[in-house]
Amino acid sequence: MTTPRSPLARLRRTAHLPDKPWQLALIAVSGLFAAGVLMLALVALVLTPTLPSVSGLRKEQLKVPMRVYTAGGTLIAEFGAEKRIPVTFTQIPPLLIHAILSAEDESFYYHEGIDFEGIVRAAWADLRSGHRGQGASTITMQVARNYFLSPKKTYTRKLKEMLLALKIEREYTKDEILDLYVNKIYLGNHAYGFAAAAQVYFGKTLSQITLPEAAMLAGLPQAPSRDNPFNSHGDARARRAYVLGRMLKLGFINRATYDTAVASPLPSAPSSKGYSVQAPYVAEMVRQYMYQHYAAKSYAKGYNVYTTIRAKDQEAANRALQKGLLAYDRRHGYRGPAGHAPIGADPSTGQLDQILKDYPIVGPLMPAIVTRVDDQAAAVYTQNGKNITLDWTGLSWAKRYISVNTQGPPPQHAGDVVRVGDIIYVQPLHSGAWRIAEVPSVSGALVSLDPNDGAILALTGGFDFYQSSFNRVTQAERQPGSSFKPFVYCAALDKGFTAASVVSGAPIVVPDANQGATWRPENYERNFVGPTRLRKALALSLNLVSIRLLRAITPGYAVQYLARFGFDPATLPDSLSLVLGSASVTPLQMVTAYAVFANSGYRVKPHFILRIEDEDHHVLEQANPPVVCDAHDHTNAARDGGGGAPPACPTPQPPTPLARSTVPGTLSDAAGPATTAPTQWAQRVISADDAFVMTSMMHSVITSGTGQGALALGRKDLAGKTGTTNDQRDAWFSGFNPHVVTTAWVGFDQPAPLGRGEVGARAALPIWVDYMRTALAGYPQEPLISPPGIVTAMINRDTGELASPTDPKAMQEYFVQGTVPKAGVSLDVTTPGTPPPESVRQGLF
Repeated sequence: MTTPRSPLARLRRTAHLPDKPWQLALIAVSGLFAAGVLMLALVALVLTPTLPSVSGLRKEQLKVPMRVYTAGGTLIAEFGAEKRIPVTFTQIPPLLIHAILSAEDESFYYHEGIDFEGIVRAAWADLRSGHRGQGASTITMQVARNYFLSPKKTYTRKLKEMLLALKIEREYTKDEILDLYVNKIYLGNHAYGFAAAAQVYFGKTLSQITLPEAAMLAGLPQAPSRDNPFNSHGDARARRAYVLGRMLKLGFINRATYDTAVASPLPSAPSSKGYSVQAPYVAEMVRQYMYQHYAAKSYAKGYNVYTTIRAKDQEAANRALQKGLLAYDRRHGYRGPAGHAPIGADPSTGQLDQILKDYPIVGPLMPAIVTRVDDQAAAVYTQNGKNITLDWTGLSWAKRYISVNTQGPPPQHAGDVVRVGDIIYVQPLHSGAWRIAEVPSVSGALVSLDPNDGAILALTGGFDFYQSSFNRVTQAERQPGSSFKPFVYCAALDKGFTAASVVSGAPIVVPDANQGATWRPENYERNFVGPTRLRKALALSLNLVSIRLLRAITPGYAVQYLARFGFDPATLPDSLSLVLGSASVTPLQMVTAYAVFANSGYRVKPHFILRIEDEDHHVLEQANPPVVCDAHDHTNAARDGGGGAPPACPTPQPPTPLARSTVPGTLSDAAGPATTAPTQWAQRVISADDAFVMTSMMHSVITSGTGQGALALGRKDLAGKTGTTNDQRDAWFSGFNPHVVTTAWVGFDQPAPLGRGEVGARAALPIWVDYMRTALAGYPQEPLISPPGIVTAMINRDTGELASPTDPKAMQEYFVQGTVPKAGVSLDVTTPGTPPPESVRQGLF
């Protein structure tokens, strides 16, 4: 009996369908795949109309931060939520392209935007793990996500990403797509795009990065927070090794190159602190100005701000101030380690890195931990991964700090200074050795101007901006001490006194009406001198002579006269203490006032912005400061300090077209719609004669007075004045030549004694000298040229009276015409309020 066949069996026979299990499974999988493809196609049909156009990518307005430059076009700062430096494809180095392709998409130049093998591989990994992990995104898909989609991981977003990638591939070349990727991708620490990341992590441009640096950057897109070296050296090292391994496998590098690159150190601290020129205090001044005038848009519109800062001068200012403050700190002893951590007998580098990661680099000082202590040396591990040795030269200075005036005995062994586990700071020396150091507790500031137009050439408001952003140049109001005397002496010249005027230096008692007591001022040396010429009194900074001089011209007159130098009379004490520097002033006010002497009598306005350009380098603002009409070439203005330019100054030219800039730091020949303003002449505030005499007197401060430390520069065209306040709470030096005027200040932020001997000549003058050595390089020495109103006469150095050239005590002195004393006239001013004799004020030679 024949068994009836089933309908399925008959169908198999007639249709020749497979009847084995594996064949049925294959049919089922194929059916599911076909159904999936059909479903994806239907979804794609639904999603495609909702996708954005990709044609606008070429015109995409990326958020570009505001950039701040030196006058010569060197970048010193950026401000904006997204640090980005747009580059073209031709500016991307091949080694970086190879690293990116190895890390992200080795088939980039072969697929059409989607890597199907990668998708299958990622899907299989997701199925095995039970969650979405691998994304299988090509570079084109990442461009689609970064420009159009959110980073949230969903299957819908992934499908949109794929569809957009196909559209992008149809409209753009591979090089254009890679260019979009390199400029947009986020790489951690606010860096968007590889050019910005190269600057943040290495302080370099793309063209300067090395192979290991390119590999590290290429490894960041997958997990920029986890894999960047500032967060985890271990993860960053592993990710970089993976990228280098892929480059080796793909043939971009050989084994020897791989071995060298994988062993190279990683950066340990942001290079945003390490622009090639560090001027963060100036940059912050620019940021505040831009926000005030351009609001929040200034952070994203790509403004370019060129400052008046000269790169070499700024670098010199930073070095000089840091060197001076560290020297002060060493003079007063070692206060001890920054911290301590038990590390065991054989700590791993990972353990040491973890301990040091929370200690910031401060100025030139690197955090480190002591790993071994020998008799007169110590081994330490630094935050940037180096094992170094502190020899006895680098340790022996560290006497224990007891007080500002007291230190312990000199150490005899390294163990007297450090112990294993101490977290310390170390300072690199020019010799290649290292020295133990500490972050100075004292503060300081330095500011330098061009006296002919007020352009700020260099400014540093503290040891390290990232340790303290308080700008002591513009914000610290401190007593200037004796560095204020030249302004009072100049007021006395205007009253008819001369550099040869003799004033008593005997003890003086001054009633204090406010406190119902008496004031007994003293010289710094606590000595008393007899009648003294004003030139000598200023050179030696004699307080008693200076007080009598102010009493002769009256404090009220001096207060009003000092307004010519830019001081606000309302803030100046109307008392005899004025001449000792009891007012409160900033270093910027002091350097601006000293510029009046340096430029022969004109007041200039300090400024720090040269010009402001938009993203396309169109000039938006251009500095047009009042400039000095060369005082040496013109006759005196009235001795009453009358304003306005001398008649001999050239007539200002009419406005001219303002050039547009096409290259950062330069001006093009193409004229734009804006025009320059006519030249403004600075206002004359003191006569050229008085400016000359005061400059010659302050030259004596350097040649034979308290400022002799400046002789180290080997120049004869310098003038200046030291300043020290009571209990050595503030130390100053302000000095100049015709081209550069500079003020240096040292003191504690919370006023306190600096210690015995820490006067302006010791604490501040060396900083000024170190800076001016660089700032004046290239300027030939210029002799002090007297204006037509100056005459010379021989005087007796003791009496100030006219003397015969054969007198062994005869010396030459400068006088303003009409103030040369007659023979036998005594200028001893001892009576309060007594004006100088009429023969001094009116007599003729």
